[in-house]
Amino acid sequence: MAYQINKDTCIACGECADACPVGAIAPCDDKYAIDADTCLDCGICEGTCPQEAISQA
Repeated sequence: MAYQINKDTCIACGECADACPVGAIAPCDDKYAIDADTCLDCGICEGTCPQEAISQA
C-alpha cells in the first residue's frame, strides 16, 4: 500500500523527496505528491516529514 501526502498539512519543504530512495515524490501544484506505482512502501518519507503530512493510504 503506497503512502500519500496530506496536501492541507504539507508545507512543500521537499525533505520527503530528498529522502525517497526511488524518486517517487515530486512537486505537484505547489505541494508534493507520491507516485504510487513507483513507491516501495519503505516509509522513509513518513519519518522525515516535519509536518507529519505523510501516511499510508
